Amino acid sequence: MSAPKIGSKAAPVRFDGVSKVFGKDVVAVDNIDLHVGAGKLVTLLGPSGCGKTTTLRMIAGLEMASSGRILIGDQDVTKLPATDRDVSMVFQSYALFPHMSVLENVMYGLTFSGFKKDEARARALHGLDLVGLKGFDARLPSELSGGQQQRVAVARALVLEPQVLLFDEPLSNLDAKLRRQVREDIRAIQQDLGLTVVYVTHDQEEALAVSDEIVVMRNASIAQIGTPRALYDEPADTFVADFIGEANLITCEITEINGDQATISIEGFTHTLPSRGLPIGPATLAVRPSRIVIANGPGIPARIAKATYVGVRMEYTLEGGFGQVFAVQDNVDEPLEVGSDIHMSFAAKGPVLLPE
Repeated sequence: MSAPKIGSKAAPVRFDGVSKVFGKDVVAVDNIDLHVGAGKLVTLLGPSGCGKTTTLRMIAGLEMASSGRILIGDQDVTKLPATDRDVSMVFQSYALFPHMSVLENVMYGLTFSGFKKDEARARALHGLDLVGLKGFDARLPSELSGGQQQRVAVARALVLEPQVLLFDEPLSNLDAKLRRQVREDIRAIQQDLGLTVVYVTHDQEEALAVSDEIVVMRNASIAQIGTPRALYDEPADTFVADFIGEANLITCEITEINGDQATISIEGFTHTLPSRGLPIGPATLAVRPSRIVIANGPGIPARIAKATYVGVRMEYTLEGGFGQVFAVQDNVDEPLEVGSDIHMSFAAKGPVLLPE
């Protein structure tokens, strides 16, 4: 029997003006437009209550849209129940049956869908092989690590050959080291098989690591959509800048505009960077901790308020007329002392002006 061509049915997902209202006036998702390309991994990222999980559940058919259209491939699925949508979902809790073997867990959905036992078994064994669990078929879930249990849940979803695979906070029950390994596994499987994946998380680092595109959500709407690097380097506003990868927000003055470049001034220190369409006058500068340069040369006067060694780097809190900022340095062998007077400047690339 030939192995199933998992991923061959990957389809795009589109939201056209979709809203979800609970009760009379609780707006969970507010008129969003979204396109997930076939074979891409797109992450819905945002704080609790922003609407990301509701959006995922509307793709699955576990919640029905109050208005707008949802399409999977060319099919309008807006009013279809979950059972009639060609999607699979991997839940936060894994939802494995403790009394069933790993193989039986992976076969369950296939058997339920009407596959004959021999074909269900072949597909399940192939699914386990895809997620690196060949030879684990006879074990019980209790005999597996958390990461292995998560991979069983992924295999169970994969073998149904869905058009879209959904992940709801899949790593939240794992420790930090295992999270990194399992997210790499999920990304590798998605890329190898060409799957369309919609992935929900509140963890910024996780989103940056696995995604082709990130949809940042806030207050039931979309704040910004872009590649991980675009969101990190060019946030649309202060919310995105602070939510994606942490940023120091510093008040500055734009003193000159020359083409698409702006010159800013902070306490007499000047720096040139893209203007992003902003005019001369007060502005807000976002600077990543790694883009702050601590030196004795020219810069903004500051003082080391806190110094923390975290193994691979030093973390510093700097204080000055600008307030407080957080900075990191790789030099752990020559740490700066608390109370030291220094000057702060910025890397040539990295600081970004935030549009109003």
